[in-house]
Amino acid sequence: MQASHNLERVSVSFDDDTLLPNGGLTVAARLAQKLGVGRLVDDHVTIAGEAGANGGAKALTVIAAALAGGDCIDDVRVLQAGATKRLFDGVRAASTVGIWLRAFVWATVRQLDRVTRELLARAWAAGLGPADLSADLTIDIDSSVVETYGLNKQGGSDFTYTKVRGYHPLLATLAETGEVLATRLRGGKANTARGAARFVAETISRVRHAGATGRLALRADSGFYVGAVVSACRRNTVRFSITARKNRSIQRAIDAIADDAWIPIPYWLDGGADVAQTTYTAFAGTKHETVARLIVRRVRPTPGSQLAMDVVFSYHPIFTDRDGPLLQVEADHRRHAVVEHPICDLKHHAGLAHLPSGVFTANAAWLTLVVVAYNLAKWTANAAGLGRVTTKTLRLTIIAMPARLVSSGRRWRLRMPTSWPWADHITCALDVIGRIQPAPG
Repeated sequence: MQASHNLERVSVSFDDDTLLPNGGLTVAARLAQKLGVGRLVDDHVTIAGEAGANGGAKALTVIAAALAGGDCIDDVRVLQAGATKRLFDGVRAASTVGIWLRAFVWATVRQLDRVTRELLARAWAAGLGPADLSADLTIDIDSSVVETYGLNKQGGSDFTYTKVRGYHPLLATLAETGEVLATRLRGGKANTARGAARFVAETISRVRHAGATGRLALRADSGFYVGAVVSACRRNTVRFSITARKNRSIQRAIDAIADDAWIPIPYWLDGGADVAQTTYTAFAGTKHETVARLIVRRVRPTPGSQLAMDVVFSYHPIFTDRDGPLLQVEADHRRHAVVEHPICDLKHHAGLAHLPSGVFTANAAWLTLVVVAYNLAKWTANAAGLGRVTTKTLRLTIIAMPARLVSSGRRWRLRMPTSWPWADHITCALDVIGRIQPAPG
């Protein structure tokens, strides 16, 4: 940037208590108010003693700080700058928020999960979720590693499968919108499939509770290729598409596929790839025994790769009960990779750079609140007509917009910058949010 005047002669002072450094927070805060986020926390999360008082205000403090770019408890102090503390008079201090988070036990973490379940239903009922709740929807399940440093993290000082210390949470996202449907914090040494079957069942229940009436499908990678996950899908009438772990039985099924059954498909690697299918019985001899399609993609060796003499292709099997054309189902399963977008957004822009407390349940509550902030950002962007943008983009266009708080005729007014490039989107968001019926209470 260049200025025609000498910037060294510009003085700096911190003396204006009418400025809001994140004036666009009022848009997301108005939506949170309409959805009744604070009241839901007050009604459902019961923490004994003085630490549990005003839980809704403390939860909203964490959510607002995450929207403003905070990723640790101390970052809530950004909400006390300028006129922010006048407009949001329920903001709590970092020490108060820390005491509240450390007072969580697993039962109250699950109560907070109930809040997110109800919040999802309210947002979808307000038209901020999928465009058509009667259409087919796809749930993506994945796990991720949130790295930690040091040995004082309860449950997070163990080595994960990636050989780093950290936590290993489960996440479920909706492919059509990028919303996070559910999360579950686990210790770093947890196996990928640990608790996955119950998590899948609860996620499906959430989606139905939120109003989805169309067919549901679940996609997952090989870490979730276990009988209990498949059975959870079948009990809930949800189609599944899971990358199968290769074993001797799978390899025999692949070897039995006739040479003329392979169909060429467009592929990003030179030489392309082929796909074929057969019928396969998975988890034979167990209560989860399932007969379904085994779709196999075979990829030709990349030029210059060093392979054994008897290896010609690499095989990628998919176990699925989804109907539809072979090429279409296989291509759709590969789109499971979109689950990485919300995970990356959460880690880099939405408060999940790390889990800030040394107490496991405090971190579980933090994870849940960060996901509420992430979804609130998605719903705000939807109301603003911005489409599927990252939290970083929403922060640049709306949240981080500065404003001045003035009063006139006993009413407060936010004065925003002239020629703000995204002013129309902010006006649109306020109009859409204004039409939403306030939550009960």
